[in-house]
Amino acid sequence: MSGKAVRPSRLVYNDPTWIDTLAAWMLALLWILPLAYAVWTAFHPSEYSTRFELLAPLTLDNFARAWEAAPFAQYFLNTILLVAMILACQLVLSTLAAYAFARYEFAGKNILFALVLVQLMIMPDILLVENYKTMATLGVVDTLLAIGLPYFASAFAIFLLRQTFMGIPKELDEAARVEGASAMQILWRIYIPLARPVYTAFALVSVSFHWNNFLWPLIITNSVGARPLTVGLQVFSSTDQGVDWSVITAATLMTSAPLLVGFLLFQRQFVQSFMRAGIK
Repeated sequence: MSGKAVRPSRLVYNDPTWIDTLAAWMLALLWILPLAYAVWTAFHPSEYSTRFELLAPLTLDNFARAWEAAPFAQYFLNTILLVAMILACQLVLSTLAAYAFARYEFAGKNILFALVLVQLMIMPDILLVENYKTMATLGVVDTLLAIGLPYFASAFAIFLLRQTFMGIPKELDEAARVEGASAMQILWRIYIPLARPVYTAFALVSVSFHWNNFLWPLIITNSVGARPLTVGLQVFSSTDQGVDWSVITAATLMTSAPLLVGFLLFQRQFVQSFMRAGIK
């Protein structure tokens, strides 16, 4: 036997990391339980919605019934167009505003940027009445434009891009100007490529938020032609339609499936984009 003394191993319970791990698993379990119930109920007949049997028969009839009971094809189209329109406008306007705040000097620059930051502290729900009056004045109530217009200028995107642009060395600007590049060419060929992780991170936040946005679309829309998925699902699951949890959960899974599939397929890219963008 070796003459070396054997040091007692460190007790696992003295390490605080096991508490963090346990808490993380408990939170994950609480998060996954509603989704697990929705999956179980959606793929089984309605008589199994409140009881669990391992050998219960599987069915896709709930999805067919939900698809036929409401115009979900129109809702999907409206939501995709809405999200794409808002994101495109946000990226264009925020890029131009952030570039101006980062690289140009003009009167009232700091005051204007402070007003942009103030917008981050204002809850959108506070402006519902004023936004509705504005949309009514413009004559665009019950349209996709009315849903998206209040979100076209994003203070969050302007702040993120401005901070990113300020971190880019000015020597790159000077070198590009020596080569005869204009301001828009510098923005397109230098700033935007270097800020790609920030654009990706913000796009994820924007798409997720506006795909799930409910209150403002509910107020400003009245017809099927303008309703997004969230409002359409609420109308579909109202008591007038009857409460069939199997069909309702099937419809819920249909509306949330694009975001879930996108997250599962691009999970690594999602995390990397947020880490590079500095979003905590």
